[in-house]
Amino acid sequence: METTAQDKKHAEHKKSKHTKEVDQHFTDVHGLPCIEKIVRSVEETPEPIATNIIGTIPEWINGNFLRNGPGKFEIGNQKFNHWFDGMALLHQFKIANGEVTYKSRFLSSSSYQANSETNRIAVSEFGTLTMPDPCKNFFQRFLSRFELPKPTDNGNVSFVTYKGDYYVSTETNYMHKVNPETLETIQKVDWSKFIAVNGATAHPHTEPDGTTYNMGNSYSPKGSHYNIIRVPPTKTSDEETLEGATILCSIPSKDKTKPSYYHSFAMSENYVVFIEQPIKMDLMKIVTGKLTGSSISDSIYWDPNLKTIFHLINKQTGKVSSVKYLTKPLSTFHQINAYEENGFLILDMCVSDDGKAINNYNVQNLRKSGEALDEVYNTLCRVFPRRFVLPLNIDHDTPYDQNLNNLHSSTATCIRTSKHKVFCTHEDLHGEDLHQYGGLEFPQINYGQYNTHPYRYFYGCGFRHLVGDTLIKMDLQGKHMKVWEKPGLYPSEPIFVPSPSPTAEDDGVVLSVVITPNEDKSTFLLVLDAQTFKELGRAEVPVNIPYGFHGAFNNKA
Repeated sequence: METTAQDKKHAEHKKSKHTKEVDQHFTDVHGLPCIEKIVRSVEETPEPIATNIIGTIPEWINGNFLRNGPGKFEIGNQKFNHWFDGMALLHQFKIANGEVTYKSRFLSSSSYQANSETNRIAVSEFGTLTMPDPCKNFFQRFLSRFELPKPTDNGNVSFVTYKGDYYVSTETNYMHKVNPETLETIQKVDWSKFIAVNGATAHPHTEPDGTTYNMGNSYSPKGSHYNIIRVPPTKTSDEETLEGATILCSIPSKDKTKPSYYHSFAMSENYVVFIEQPIKMDLMKIVTGKLTGSSISDSIYWDPNLKTIFHLINKQTGKVSSVKYLTKPLSTFHQINAYEENGFLILDMCVSDDGKAINNYNVQNLRKSGEALDEVYNTLCRVFPRRFVLPLNIDHDTPYDQNLNNLHSSTATCIRTSKHKVFCTHEDLHGEDLHQYGGLEFPQINYGQYNTHPYRYFYGCGFRHLVGDTLIKMDLQGKHMKVWEKPGLYPSEPIFVPSPSPTAEDDGVVLSVVITPNEDKSTFLLVLDAQTFKELGRAEVPVNIPYGFHGAFNNKA
């Protein structure tokens, strides 16, 4: 039978409907080196070992540099799919008298214990769905597909403090209190036993008095809510954990079954800023994940048709501002700082114009090489530091359709478009030179002295690869950069440590763990002079360490 032109057209239309959408390319980079060993499984080093010091480690640095991240990517003959899934490995660099020792321990979470006991992936993670237990009979395995996914307690994202105690955290309702000296797991803590939330971020903000703020979602028949959490600054007994935690306010999700995903939030002196971005979580897909074979990462998607909304919550009253500040669709994982000045809230954060990156960081992609690796990188949107200026005093006299930003220090705009809406555009917090370093992520500041206050400097990783490959210091006066880089070396999140009697904002050092995927057992702790950004010294560790996420400095000075 002869095929008509119309038949061909119909067949092509049908084919195009089912053809995978072509990924957008944001860069055209070729020849990236393979970094597969950055996500290799390693053994723990629970007893302290000496390091080899090259150069000088300042003698005034006295404390534990704590790092967190995945350290085990296979259980038995099963492999984790996503970088965020690996078993939490806690690291400690103990610095004293110009010397450094290193130790590491796997977090003794319920997930880790269950995996170790069964020698298989027994608990689902962000990108990996556990398969039914082969020891169960067919009917039990069938029924298990109808169970709700149990949240993991694999706290592999960060070290955080509440009431002076150290915890390791992921984004579920579970954290673990840990001993910063021994890295031993002390206690599993469940947020939902204290307040009505189903999880909390791994990026709380802490006031100078120790009061801590965080955010967490709650899910009920009434829909999804974003909750602002406040934890008191001190304990009344040694055993205490999150007692006294309260929900400051609860913001309903616009779409009850598809709330926004958020990794962190911003805080100024008087406000918590929640950024409702168009990265969405399909709750129905998550709930039916076992039935459909979908992991949580399969349920997260980017909707570029939605605007980004900044919600302001007064920390004293818990009242949510009736004014919504809108901007174009964007994605943000980490904020840099936020502060109030002359009736405006200045919000600085690392921003991407596309929100698909989270789904591209699976282990398979990180282990690619050649053109396949270049393709993964080129389809990832770069992340850049940006400033938004939000006018705080909107009333009936505030004019419409004109830029309300009268701060001469910023080119960001904010235009009132209706009674309760202000549309904002950003100012770039960088010059053209940052483009050649692939943008900037993992931002850090002199947090103890300058969080919620006007500041001048921030530090981060440049991203000319899938992970950080340079360290950058940005000076907001003139947007000038200082860069530390060495070929084949991959530095992780820089942490600023102030000197004992600082005379300037950047008087101190920057610490970073530098990974060497192409050299065996040559990872090192790097110490930079924060002012000059020149290397002072390094402590070489004779073990392999995978690339991690976040850290903290436990100051003993």
